[in-house]
Amino acid sequence: MTRVHERGARPGKVLVVGLGNPDRGDDGIGAAVAQALVGRLPPDAAVKVRRGDLLALIQDWEGFEAIVCIDAAAPMGVPGRICRVDLNSTALPRNLSFTSSHALGLPEAIELARSLQLAPRQIIVYAIEGASFDSGAPLTPAVAAAAQLAADQVVAEVGQLRCSTPEAAFDA
Repeated sequence: MTRVHERGARPGKVLVVGLGNPDRGDDGIGAAVAQALVGRLPPDAAVKVRRGDLLALIQDWEGFEAIVCIDAAAPMGVPGRICRVDLNSTALPRNLSFTSSHALGLPEAIELARSLQLAPRQIIVYAIEGASFDSGAPLTPAVAAAAQLAADQVVAEVGQLRCSTPEAAFDA
């Protein structure tokens, strides 16, 4: 049993976190996907946008059995490409680089939470490859086009996560 559950998490409760800075071009994709999710998730799923220091994610996760993070990935040749990583079955790929203007990024926040036994039971990351991270720039067209597709995938993911936690089977 995880500490999150011991602190009162409701079985199947899911948090979706859009990460990044909307004022830095494609770094704003997490917030764009979060916006596209408004009104599309069940009441026990929460959506949050987090920019800045990602260490605060550890507190955001309290009370949730599963989290879905949406973040921009560094350019690798295909802007808008969506990479889904299930951190319960694999580690974050070494060739997948997240953009962060702070010392502590998503991979470090997850590892710290795991070390402290504060990580949710299930962690899914959607990394969307960016092209431009210039200050004041909007999302590039390819990345903006990926926002709706990523939101559709996250809606389906949340539905699966709500049903897949061991405790959720006993609530029915």
